[in-house]
Amino acid sequence: MKKIGRILMIVLVALVFLGTFGYLFKRSQPKAVEYQELTPSRGDIVRSTVVTGKIQPRDEVNVKPQINGIIAEMYKEAGEMVQQNEVIAKLKVIPDMNQLSSAQSRVRLSEVNLKQAQVNYDREKKLFDQNLVSAEEFEKISQALRQAQEEHSIAKETLEIVRDGVSSSNKSGSTTLIRSTITGLILDVPVKVGNSVTMSNTFNDGTTIATVANMDDLIFDGNIDETEVGRLSVGLPVRITVGALQNLSFDAALEYISPKAKESGGTNLFEIKASVKVPSDVTIRSGYSANAEIVLQEARDVMTLEESAIQFEGEKTFVYVMGENGYEKRPVVTGLSDGVTIEIIEGLKADDKVRGPQIINSK
Repeated sequence: MKKIGRILMIVLVALVFLGTFGYLFKRSQPKAVEYQELTPSRGDIVRSTVVTGKIQPRDEVNVKPQINGIIAEMYKEAGEMVQQNEVIAKLKVIPDMNQLSSAQSRVRLSEVNLKQAQVNYDREKKLFDQNLVSAEEFEKISQALRQAQEEHSIAKETLEIVRDGVSSSNKSGSTTLIRSTITGLILDVPVKVGNSVTMSNTFNDGTTIATVANMDDLIFDGNIDETEVGRLSVGLPVRITVGALQNLSFDAALEYISPKAKESGGTNLFEIKASVKVPSDVTIRSGYSANAEIVLQEARDVMTLEESAIQFEGEKTFVYVMGENGYEKRPVVTGLSDGVTIEIIEGLKADDKVRGPQIINSK
């Protein structure tokens, strides 16, 4: 029994050894190289670049007051339409005390001068009626009275403007009424009733009462890297995709390329703008993030092939085409490429079988 057991053990070891040897021998044998087989086809090739940016109105203005004051009333809110010269808000004037005191003093002085001019006129009128003074002398007194009346009227208007921000004779042109300078949509109203506001001057930008924009005329505003800006030109077609509006895109046309770069994170960027054509049934909000696909070159209805099948040798290009004795090397003339597909100008026919990339067998 012991002898039989030893024999079985020896046979088992021999089988394991032969199996391992056979497996290793099989693994060491070179595998046949297999390739994908490609055929040319007709199609379009478009070479483009994508630029990120925002959708903005072409005309956007900040409406600011012409005087300092406090918001007394607000007639409009953000999201409402407003017409040019329509009133947005009303101010209550905070008068400058020095100017107010000076205006009051001028009114009092003009009243004194007016009273004296009236007394002189009345006295001169009686004498003129009695033919005791000449017409020339009476005319001088009459003119002095008219001047005093005009000065008093001006002094009163000045006081009203300093105190109230508007004179009684020019209420329609009141600087206390804040009017929109354009027709459009109110994007923002950053102030409330009771807020103090200041006018714009050399030292102060002034308080913005409202931001108004024409949302019927929109542009795409973005930045492109200096490595690509050289291929752009005004008038190129642009396709705008807005992130907030999925599955929607709009046509646009490139209308501006900045002549000067601005540095951002060590990279030179050039600003570009494109006019956007938005359908009337789509609502676009100012500041939407968007991508602009700019078509740099395109070839329509041409013979195409996967670029992975192209072999490059210096400035020449080749493909391997199936012949009677297997794949044969053939020169081709290529054209536009989008990085995946390339245009074949010469060298291939529609029914040619072209060797593609190698098939990798993971087993």
